[in-house]
Amino acid sequence: MEVRLLKPEDAEAYWELRLEALKLSPEAFSSSYEEALQRKEPIKQVAERLQEEGSYTFGMFDKGKLIGNVTLVQEKVLKMQHRGNIYAMYVSTENRKAGAGKALMKTAIEHAKSIPVIEKLNLTVAADNQKAKNLYTSLGFKTYGYEEKALKVDGQFLDEEHMVLFL
Repeated sequence: MEVRLLKPEDAEAYWELRLEALKLSPEAFSSSYEEALQRKEPIKQVAERLQEEGSYTFGMFDKGKLIGNVTLVQEKVLKMQHRGNIYAMYVSTENRKAGAGKALMKTAIEHAKSIPVIEKLNLTVAADNQKAKNLYTSLGFKTYGYEEKALKVDGQFLDEEHMVLFL
């Protein structure tokens, strides 16, 4: 398995995995599968986003197939540039428990550390997703906030935890 920064040429593979993530794990993302399907030229949008300054999407590949991804975004506003945010963390269901998630997160953290101005990373996780919380905690993240009824998925409210890692 290999982790690397995604390039515009990876946009189609990323989009396919993103749709899988939204469909199979709707509680883990604020975006919905239904909204994603309505996007105009989504692969073009993804390719453009993969080139944005301050945004880094890493992919885990197994035998050339994208099986997981995570995005690190640095805040752009001057007073908040010391903050990075982790988004869109996902590993395909058949590839979990193989260390892909940890490898992706470690890569994002190391990349954040290579940007001198970033001093901390924030992320949000479903409060009932114990496996994800265990992963983040094992990497040094700590919960700093709890939001009740943060998302509403299929008529059910979901709580979220906000976590931080000081670099």
